[in-house]
Amino acid sequence: MKYCKLSELKGNERLARPIMTNDYRELLAAGSVLKPELISRLSALGISEVFVQDEGLKLEQIVILRDDVENLFKEKIKSVVELHVTNQSSELEELKETADDIITKILSDDKLVEQIFDLQERSADIYEHCVSVCTIAVLVAIKRKVSRDLIHDLGVACLFHDIGLRYLDFDCTNVIIDELTYREQDDYHEHPRIAYNKLKEEKWISDRSRRIILNHHERIDGSGFPSHLKELDEITQILQVCDTFDEMICGIGCKRSRVYEAVEYMKYARDVLFDTDIVTALLDFTAVYPSGTVCFLNTGEMCVVVRQNKQFPERPVLRIVKDKFGVAVREEILCNLLEVHNVYIDRVIM
Repeated sequence: MKYCKLSELKGNERLARPIMTNDYRELLAAGSVLKPELISRLSALGISEVFVQDEGLKLEQIVILRDDVENLFKEKIKSVVELHVTNQSSELEELKETADDIITKILSDDKLVEQIFDLQERSADIYEHCVSVCTIAVLVAIKRKVSRDLIHDLGVACLFHDIGLRYLDFDCTNVIIDELTYREQDDYHEHPRIAYNKLKEEKWISDRSRRIILNHHERIDGSGFPSHLKELDEITQILQVCDTFDEMICGIGCKRSRVYEAVEYMKYARDVLFDTDIVTALLDFTAVYPSGTVCFLNTGEMCVVVRQNKQFPERPVLRIVKDKFGVAVREEILCNLLEVHNVYIDRVIM
């Protein structure tokens, strides 16, 4: 990955980082080819510098599931649920095996519980969101030493927890719920009950999974919905925590946030809205600044996060791309935040 001025580009370079608006809407996706006419349009929008792909800067991104595997699960869930929602023939029971496949892939890799993962903010539909929540919830459950039977019920609940959103007649992505009409707010607050009712006659899904789905938006202070419950079992609370975090970084039922903003919110909300130990288990493997994050240090240098330090999610390794005077740095200069004192990430820009 290389930081370039638009004026330096010759055309046909590939974008290494998405171009985002100030409110985190994606203008142009990573991997897009920067044709000359597109470069001109970006310039007209006031964008003067971008990151393009370059063999000279390697990012070490660690994910729970490979992208191709995650996409396979997403498309499977989408195809089954969409047929069911539109009253075409489809057996939801097929997805019980999908949940077990995800659980098995995570359980089969002993090293996963020791890693710091690059959970990225992104645009996502509810199917990608459900797969993502399933993977991080299963990992939290493993770290909490939850039994395999309970993990199975949790995994199934994760894949179906937001199916109720498919029955709403408005879009819940990247919105502030309190700014919707009163009817839309009421309908949104009913989506866990809608999912529960749609699954009520399904004999293959356990009562426990259904209850988890029904209660995934409750909170330990009673401020949640739809029933304002306070007493909740551990696996329900695991889904609540993981769902809230992933909602924030992909914009489901809320405005999209940066990962570090979601991390700060979860720290604030633990022991108020969520169980402290469960939040801690999630944050222990979540990179505060995922690989590829572009930021400024308090010393004034502009940097890109290139890899994480195990067990230190707030202190990654960065490559300096501009010095404190704003001059581009062409050679590789790394800054390991574990090895320096009084240096920290001051501001994230993308």
